[in-house]
Amino acid sequence: MRHKPTVAVAHLGCEKNRVDTEHMLGLLVKAGYGVDNSEELADYVIVNTCSFIESARQESVRTLVELAEANKRIVIAGCLAQHFKDDLLEELPEAVALVGTGDYHKIVEVIERAEAGERIKAISEQPTYIADETIPRYRTTSEGVAYLRIAEGCDYRCAFCIIPHLRGNQRSRPIESIVAEAKRLASEGVRELILISQITTNYGVDIYGRPKLAELLWALGEVDIPWIRMHYTYPTGLTPDVIQAIQETPNVLPYLDLPLQHSHPEILRAMNRPWQGRVNDSIVEQLKSALPDAVMRTTFIVGFPGETDEHFEHLLQFVQRHQFDHVGVFTFSPESGTPAFNLPNQLSQVAKDQRREELMFAQQEISFRRHQLEVGKVVDVLIEQENPLTGDLIGRSARFAPDVDGLVYVKGTATLGKLARVAIEAADTYDLYGSVYSETPASASFVQ
Repeated sequence: MRHKPTVAVAHLGCEKNRVDTEHMLGLLVKAGYGVDNSEELADYVIVNTCSFIESARQESVRTLVELAEANKRIVIAGCLAQHFKDDLLEELPEAVALVGTGDYHKIVEVIERAEAGERIKAISEQPTYIADETIPRYRTTSEGVAYLRIAEGCDYRCAFCIIPHLRGNQRSRPIESIVAEAKRLASEGVRELILISQITTNYGVDIYGRPKLAELLWALGEVDIPWIRMHYTYPTGLTPDVIQAIQETPNVLPYLDLPLQHSHPEILRAMNRPWQGRVNDSIVEQLKSALPDAVMRTTFIVGFPGETDEHFEHLLQFVQRHQFDHVGVFTFSPESGTPAFNLPNQLSQVAKDQRREELMFAQQEISFRRHQLEVGKVVDVLIEQENPLTGDLIGRSARFAPDVDGLVYVKGTATLGKLARVAIEAADTYDLYGSVYSETPASASFVQ
């Protein structure tokens, strides 16, 4: 029998991309391919690329060029492949294949054909595929954490966003499929599930005729996983039934990731957002009232074409008024193929960078004050790493999502991949510091 080649994967981009990567790895392992952590030693390197904004494309291209210079056989997968499907094979002779965002399930066939000497373009013009619980998956996250994709694609057409072009229209998975995968992940020791899609609050509209996020949360409440976190929840989709589901389902964390993008109604209209900025204040206040213990995270774009000093000041005051726990700020990136690319009154990069710096500085003061309120509490922490030099542990409390928020640095002894009770003794702008209080968590619920 012919020896099968080994494959390494270079993962770039968002957590949705990560799930694609994990399915490709799972399919390859099931088919008998060796998976190697070393790109240098592997026969093929799959680069799962990002193409959301220019900086992400530059990172993807740098990675591809470095591998090409090392004479590696490259499979270009993901958003860059989907975005530039007509050019990449010609521009990068070392690339043996392109795999689109809706074609990652074909990866075994792609490698087999590449072994036979073909150059392959496995790219659907309009992505429609979404993996379900039957597709093998090789997780790349820490032991206790897994991302669970509940839907793919997006039906909105925001003026700055290229995602619908790269990933297609929304397509949700049935509740039964999601719950089945969640139960399997629980059996593997996962302690935190992070629900992801492009617009999580729109879950189910395409297959059920209306949003079904509340029903999904109630169903997941029966799964033996202590923490279930949601990303990308549009505030208008946090309806009374969804809020009730968060309140009544002990393992659903009241962690609200709200992609607001701006506060001024004129900028939101120019962005073609699916709801108007006038309701931002009232919606945020309603959420605070309904979920007073909720941790609120949001993201904003500064420097959108036509954003005046007055528009930016409105955003700055909005952030100061609502005291969000976590804020990410991005400068507008003009993306070819989006309506915002050709809008008049484009701002200079210097102006955009200055506004980002000012908004982030304001948020740093808020985050510091919010974190000081944690000092003196005993909270559940998911232990994820051990510092080999000091023996100290690193984890996250329920107020921190992986990769985008802070960490909890812990002294004492606890088990990796498990929840421990930690007494918080100090805090700074981004992180918390404490000592193990008990290795048994108080409960599955969110502990302040």
